[in-house]
Amino acid sequence: MTQHLERATMPGMVSSGLTIGVAKPADALGKRLVNPALIEHADERRKSVENRVADRITAFSGSMRFVYLHVLWFGLWIGLGAEAYPYGLLTMIVSLEAIFLSTFVMISQNRADAKRVVLANQQWETVQDEDKQNQELLRLSNEILELTKAVHSSMGGRPPAAAATTPERS
Repeated sequence: MTQHLERATMPGMVSSGLTIGVAKPADALGKRLVNPALIEHADERRKSVENRVADRITAFSGSMRFVYLHVLWFGLWIGLGAEAYPYGLLTMIVSLEAIFLSTFVMISQNRADAKRVVLANQQWETVQDEDKQNQELLRLSNEILELTKAVHSSMGGRPPAAAATTPERS
């Protein structure tokens, strides 16, 4: 069980905001529990070098370090006079960067969609398993009901308490 909990917790994993059941479950160590289906999905994703590179670029470009770096870069570019106004080269570089970053945003959205599909598939399997269990419980309840009716009818229709306290007369 401990091994399963350790495997199911990934403190560095970014939350997709999707959880099943409770809002932010945590174990005794204070780590957030992660759905095992998402762990398998992340493991599969890590096998590809392209996915690892895209994940790192997306993580960096969505950080404040990225913003600070660009503020510094643009400030130095303009402040040190790397080129004259209207900054044609800077504009071209920023435009190319925007094209690539928009591609990485789409890759990130595709990754989030893939996670949602994994979760939806697992939830569907869980619903199907629960339905089978409910059908089995219903079948067992019906068997118990039929057995109870059979016991009552074999006792002449008397309730079990009356049968146990009233002696039979012949």
